[in-house]
Amino acid sequence: MRQYFNLFNLAAKQAWRHKTRSILTILGVAVGMFLFSSVETMQAALSKATSVTANDTTLVVYRENRFCPATSRLPEHYLSEIRKIDGVAEAIPIQVAVNNCGASLDVIAFRGVPRENLQSYNPDLELLEGSYDDWMKRSDGALVGQTFAIKRNLNTGDTFEAVGVRVVVSGIIRSPNAQDNNVAYVHLPFLQQASRVGLGTVTQFNVRVTDPSQLDPVAEKIDALFKYDSAPTITRPEKAFFAQTAKDMVEMIGFTRWLGFGAVLGVLGLVANALLLASRSRIKEGAILQTIGFQQQSIGLLVVFEGILLGLAGGILGSFGAAGFFSWQRFTFGSEGLTLALNPSSSVTLAGIVIALVLALLSSVWPAFEAARRPIVESLRDS
Repeated sequence: MRQYFNLFNLAAKQAWRHKTRSILTILGVAVGMFLFSSVETMQAALSKATSVTANDTTLVVYRENRFCPATSRLPEHYLSEIRKIDGVAEAIPIQVAVNNCGASLDVIAFRGVPRENLQSYNPDLELLEGSYDDWMKRSDGALVGQTFAIKRNLNTGDTFEAVGVRVVVSGIIRSPNAQDNNVAYVHLPFLQQASRVGLGTVTQFNVRVTDPSQLDPVAEKIDALFKYDSAPTITRPEKAFFAQTAKDMVEMIGFTRWLGFGAVLGVLGLVANALLLASRSRIKEGAILQTIGFQQQSIGLLVVFEGILLGLAGGILGSFGAAGFFSWQRFTFGSEGLTLALNPSSSVTLAGIVIALVLALLSSVWPAFEAARRPIVESLRDS
């Protein structure tokens, strides 16, 4: 073990002796792992928003063949009929107003809900500042999601206007559901009138069923109930609804996986090239080390340890850099009125560091083999 520690120490000194090359290699690895971690952050957020789990109990009732909130209009009186269906635990009408239905990084979304139902339907909402009573009293009050408030630099008492809707911030809320952190909740009648949809019309109904096994049966009953009505519906689990409605965003984020793959290959090639150049420029050093008793295996390990140092340093720098960047910028993807918050994840950061370490190991194999197999006589002659 002491031998390996000494070799590792010697590898660190070799890397330090060539500061410029080492720093450039570390920066190159950091850029590659930053890109990889950014892509994985988007993939993780998308997977969390669209992967249906066994505990999901929420359905979204939308207008059939409609996707943008501006085109989905359902009679509010559907609510009483939906609540009568066996298996329905709770239902809430929601009016949605957004500034952009296409895929965008700058989406402002208002959700109008009956003020008396918000807390009972969504008990996980946590009020960080402001007053829930103030929101109940003010017709133009808004409970703003934490991410939304930080991105827009909003505080309690501030007034802001978007999508033709002017509201006063009554409070800042936080929720384990990422969607709630990127919207502003307002009173349903207020948003119906402010968005000129009119009273009695809503964008969708969110329905909570009594048991996850009731998702499909209840969805079929709801759609069958309104099949021949003037506004037929399509009902899907909330996450399936997200995956289907925000198809453009899902495809766009799916494409970024290739960018992450390219970044990984780039890191692999960069570290391998740096180590090959380093080992070929140290033929004389290698010959001297062999002359004083270093085994060929030790010469190869020196190259491997140097690769690990460079890859690990770059991986840590790039992965933590990506986490800090997403914490700072609070990016939110939006499409068809749905939002996807790109929050940093400790699992993604750890994965980036581990992958950088593995890539460094893989990329150092050939340079180490080349350095170790060189005969001492040939090395002395070439030097």
